[in-house]
Formats: sequence, structure tokens, C-alpha cells
Amino acid sequence: MSDILIRPLEEKDHADWKRLWTNYLIFYKASVSEEVYATTWERLIGEGEFEPNGFLAFIDGRAVGLVHYIYHRSCWSLVNNCYLQDLFADASTRGKGVGSKLIKAVQDEAGKLGIKNVYWMTKEDNAVARSLYDKVATRTGFIEYDLL
Repeated sequence: MSDILIRPLEEKDHADWKRLWTNYLIFYKASVSEEVYATTWERLIGEGEFEPNGFLAFIDGRAVGLVHYIYHRSCWSLVNNCYLQDLFADASTRGKGVGSKLIKAVQDEAGKLGIKNVYWMTKEDNAVARSLYDKVATRTGFIEYDLL
């Protein structure tokens, strides 16, 4: 397998980003409006301490994975936390290091700001992702609740 290149999202990545994020949403049987796509993209490439950020993963020049992450304040620390919101790798590349490299890129970027707490969640039945997460992070035992 070729080397995996990870780099921050750039304006020129819109089509690759949209393709990957669409596939991520399909995986989770979800969808968003075109307005949400457009607003999310603008936020990802915009500036601001609390705007979302993202990286793409490339193999042989082809975008094969993405991650979105957001910094936010905490009542438990003087420095922000980092929420890894979305992580996706093309099905053809799963198990080949794309996800772990994207997670590491977020961890390294957060570390530049003194942020040690990078966290995320996944569906309980997402066995493939959980097998990676169990190798790279500690499961906290917290259960999520949503007011929808």
C-alpha cells in the first residue's frame, strides 16, 4: 500500500470533501440539506477559535478519508477540549491505517494548543471503527443522551 498523506482541508478540496462526507452520512443512514453542506464547508475553511476544522487523507493523490474536529471550552480545564466529530475512510481503505493517521493528525494539532483531551463517540454496533478506537484510545464508559 502507498503512503498515506494527511493534510488540512483547502478550498480546492470541496468536491473530494463533499464526496467523502456524503459517503460518511450514507454509512450512518443520515442526510443533510444542501444549505447544511454549504454552511459546513464555509465553517471548515473559515477562521475562528470555535469553528470546525478538518483534514483529508490521500493515497496516490486520491482523497480517501476525512476527519472533522471542533475545539470547545470546558468547565474542567483552563484549555479547550477537542471533539473529533466525524471520521471516515473509503471502504476500500479501511484497516489500512487511514483512520488512525487522521486521529493522530487531530491529536497532534490539538497538542500544538496544549489540548490533551481529544474525544469522540461512535455507534455501539460500529465494530470496524471500534476495533481501531480500542487500539488508539481509552473507552470512558460514558453513555450519550440526546434531547432531540
